[in-house]
Amino acid sequence: MAGTASHASFLPPVLVFCAAAVIAVPIVRRLGQSAVLGYLAAGLAIGPSGLGLVGDPGTILGVAELGVVLLLFIVGLELKVSRLMSMRRDIFGLGLAQMAVTGVAVGLVAQWAGFSPAGAAVVGIAIALSATSITLQILEERHDLHTPYGERSFAVLLFQDLAIAPILAVVPLLGTAGAVGSLPDALTGVSIALGAVLAVVIVGRYGLNPFFRLLADSGAREVLTASALLVVLGAALLMQEAGLSMAMGAFLAGVLLAESNFRHQLEADIEPFRGILLGLFFISVGMTIDLAVVRQEWRTLLLATPVIVAGKALIVAVLMRTFGSPWRDGLRAGAALSPAGEFAFVLLPLAAGYAILSPSQAQLLTALAAFTMLAGPVAAKALDGWLAGRGEPEPEPDSFDGAEGEVVVIGFGRFGQIVNQILLAQGVDVTVIDLNVDRIRNAARFGFRVYYGDGGRLDVLRAAGAGRARMICVCIDDPPGATRIVEMVHQHFPQAATYVRAYDRIHAIDLMNHDADFIVRESFESALAFGQGMLEGLGIERDQARAVVDDVRRRDTVRLMLQRTEGMMGGLDLLHGVTPEPLVEPKAKTRALSPETRDIIGDESI
Repeated sequence: MAGTASHASFLPPVLVFCAAAVIAVPIVRRLGQSAVLGYLAAGLAIGPSGLGLVGDPGTILGVAELGVVLLLFIVGLELKVSRLMSMRRDIFGLGLAQMAVTGVAVGLVAQWAGFSPAGAAVVGIAIALSATSITLQILEERHDLHTPYGERSFAVLLFQDLAIAPILAVVPLLGTAGAVGSLPDALTGVSIALGAVLAVVIVGRYGLNPFFRLLADSGAREVLTASALLVVLGAALLMQEAGLSMAMGAFLAGVLLAESNFRHQLEADIEPFRGILLGLFFISVGMTIDLAVVRQEWRTLLLATPVIVAGKALIVAVLMRTFGSPWRDGLRAGAALSPAGEFAFVLLPLAAGYAILSPSQAQLLTALAAFTMLAGPVAAKALDGWLAGRGEPEPEPDSFDGAEGEVVVIGFGRFGQIVNQILLAQGVDVTVIDLNVDRIRNAARFGFRVYYGDGGRLDVLRAAGAGRARMICVCIDDPPGATRIVEMVHQHFPQAATYVRAYDRIHAIDLMNHDADFIVRESFESALAFGQGMLEGLGIERDQARAVVDDVRRRDTVRLMLQRTEGMMGGLDLLHGVTPEPLVEPKAKTRALSPETRDIIGDESI
């Protein structure tokens, strides 16, 4: 019973988090604001400074950081190495410029406000960083992650993650304590970090695909989910031990799996954990806000928060414009990047530990960072409303090379393979999903891009880019499954046309009743082609044979429509050779040659 009691002790905090989220987030969304603001407000309400329903936000924050880790893994899955290399100008150009300009500007203001030079440097770095989780959440809510400005915003975030290891190495050098011998330690730390990155790259490049293929062969879907979490959390932990951020390790693992056949299934398996833990992270950040500090320094916070949010947004907008983006994109990126980063909650206490900042200064700056996280989503939403009011066109989305296809094909069996030959011959960008590992392995030999996944799952379709596809082709040989996919596509991806392989006539009518856009029975057209060949083999002219086949096809189509409305017996008179009464009197009575046949035709003779 003691074990039951210990398990039950976890239930009250879980219920508090769930209740806070389901109350705060819908209210905030109803007000037209980002869900992030709702999570932060919920955390503030239930935290130690609010109602005190949860007393230790630090413990929760440690677990909730996994939400950011999983988010970066999913983002990495959508970036190929080639795409990442093409972004190097934005990563090391725009990202470095944003950190340098923002850091210097904030640092100068901090020094003017009375901070020491070392303290001002730490403040500048901490505020210059942006909240990865909030920025990506805002871009996802806007559906702009794959637009030009969304990619550039992500490039800035990626540079900031890369800069974390050098920042951690520099902080001890700025402090009065532990300065001696810090430089060799810093160099050692950088070497360890580079070694960890190299290890993740080697394992990801040569080990992960065979690993996932072996697990997929076992047919145990839950093991694939566990293996996905193992890879993400393992890479994150390795990077953390090497002095880099956990998010950086997860992102790197995602990039290395971006070209894997298992990419979409991994994304679908990770997504539920990512959403829950990311919401928990935002709640835990809200819990860290100390209302005692807020009450004491409310004037400073009230003045500094909008100044920092507006200043960071303006700096990013100017730099984006310098790098060739239009002002509209620059402003939207600036608003998304304006909140201070999650790393500020690590960097500021660390600086206080090295006596670079006083405890009161660290508390004030931590509260300021949290307030920018509250104000940033509000500013981004207000900017969206202002830009929409001006009536300017939305930026056109950029095609994300290799991420999603113009057509999504579900099923790579005999039927699906022929369909893909036609599409690829025309140069159509195709994403193919199949659950058969052998088919995927064979497809890779011929250059097909086939991903492991269950096309009947909504999360897999979303991960495969169904929300942006023009057409979804269902080529599986499971009639109920194909019908369910059509229903799902019409409900969640109305922009996509549904082209479906029907198993037989009954399945075709079922698909018609579910408003599939195009239906073909898997054996009908091949049987017509076979029949035409037979007629030509019997000496009938090709044109005459084709006319006969066209007539059969026309009659069959009309009959199919009648069967849809009248039932399976509708349109019998349209069949060649089937009439209600015989045209001539039979010369002999029909005789059944077996008891089974006698029952069918009603022959009562003995």
